[in-house]
Amino acid sequence: MSETPPARIPSLVKKYLMAASGLVLALFVLGHMLGNLQIFAGDPGPINRYANFLKSLGELLWLVRLFLLACLVIHVWMAILLTIENRRARGIAYVKKANVQASYAARTMIWSGVIIFAFIAFHLAQYTLQITNPVFTSLDYVENGRHMHDVYGMVLFGFSSPAVVAFYVVAVGLLCVHLSHGVSSMFQSLGVRNDKWRARLHRLALAYGLLIFLGFIAVPLDVQLSLHSAHPALPVKLVVAQVEKASAGWNRLLPTPVVINYNAAPDTSADAAPASAKGF
Repeated sequence: MSETPPARIPSLVKKYLMAASGLVLALFVLGHMLGNLQIFAGDPGPINRYANFLKSLGELLWLVRLFLLACLVIHVWMAILLTIENRRARGIAYVKKANVQASYAARTMIWSGVIIFAFIAFHLAQYTLQITNPVFTSLDYVENGRHMHDVYGMVLFGFSSPAVVAFYVVAVGLLCVHLSHGVSSMFQSLGVRNDKWRARLHRLALAYGLLIFLGFIAVPLDVQLSLHSAHPALPVKLVVAQVEKASAGWNRLLPTPVVINYNAAPDTSADAAPASAKGF
């Protein structure tokens, strides 16, 4: 009695699953970037209200996170399966052509993938789980008697480290290279890209990757510029000084709210960079 061969996912289904999950992740990255840019609204209120709204979603927010995680797993899984399939069929002319087009992404996938994974893990640990600095969990922002987490202060303090910013910029750059290539490949998988639209869609994918890159690095770079400027655009020195002072007397076992006074007069001299600006 012969054994039934294991069921295989058809190549076309793999491509559609990879394209669909990639589209979801690309749209999430765009939305996340737009949310981050509220840092430049002029005061802590907008981004703190935005973060508080997301937190108020409760279980729905976790369902969205699980959905995004599922999309990421499916996307990586389909990418691995398609890569294996293409290598096995390398003798076919069409696949050879596809391999040439994807050669750069294939050559950089392992190392850039490791760096991007490390970046995502650190980014979640720093700003979502807030375990890199326990004081982050106690940052409190009060607006019209309403208490909410001070995400604004947390982000400014987090990006006050030049080492963190350097790692962030490199990782986001690699992520955007993958995004740009992925968006271009998505059009091909969905059958949208033809000879007439190939160049236009390729330029669109490059523009999308560049837009995401510039949008994401704008915040950390401006934090660093404000940290070393006599006329800062963001109150980074004020935030860092108060958070470092609170950290010195903060008790992990008996945590107390840390409220940043954004109306205080900071030291705006360019050589007054706080200790956190020297590295991690």
